[in-house]
Amino acid sequence: MTAPTLFDTEVPAATTAAGPRPLNIPTVYGLDLSLTSTGISDGATADALIPGSRTGHDRLEFHRRTIRACIPDDTSLVVIEGVAMSVGYRPGVEEMTYLRGLIRHDLWRRRIPFAICPPQHRIIYACGVANPAKDHPASRRKTIAKGMVRDAVIERYGVPCEGRGRYDQADATILAAMGLHWLGYPLVVMPDTHRRALNGVTWPENLPAVAR
Repeated sequence: MTAPTLFDTEVPAATTAAGPRPLNIPTVYGLDLSLTSTGISDGATADALIPGSRTGHDRLEFHRRTIRACIPDDTSLVVIEGVAMSVGYRPGVEEMTYLRGLIRHDLWRRRIPFAICPPQHRIIYACGVANPAKDHPASRRKTIAKGMVRDAVIERYGVPCEGRGRYDQADATILAAMGLHWLGYPLVVMPDTHRRALNGVTWPENLPAVAR
């Protein structure tokens, strides 16, 4: 495995470890849903689910089947990235809507609680601000911000995010970390600038949480 190539930008300093992970830590997954590369992470490892040349219902079924196989029935919580407010109606939006509904319904059928996290709050939890690349040219901000989130994941949690789905893996890891934090099992001690992102997530009702 090759060493990850980090962006030449300033990233948040590594935070203090929250201590050894307890043996009874709940099972939490982060899902960064995408038609072409879905990121999935349990906070310690990450992967990208890539459907290849599949399209239409075949592609939707690939994601449903693969995500179901990856997430055990006794999972405590799944944190799913929500829709960006800037997304308009363009090719793929309708199919993405089907995918989000399909995955949420499948989790509901299995009685697995899930939360919805807006993209900007995932970035805040990773970098402390919603637009960490604002000082860079507008045309490059989105790509640089993705790299900054990935860098934060590698430095803070030690989760390698490589290959085609590296940014999706990083996003999913942040989502999983947010879910664990909300349940009272933060992977690292987070400053208030980052922790405030938890308040912007739609958490499931009737699920006890220690830290919000």
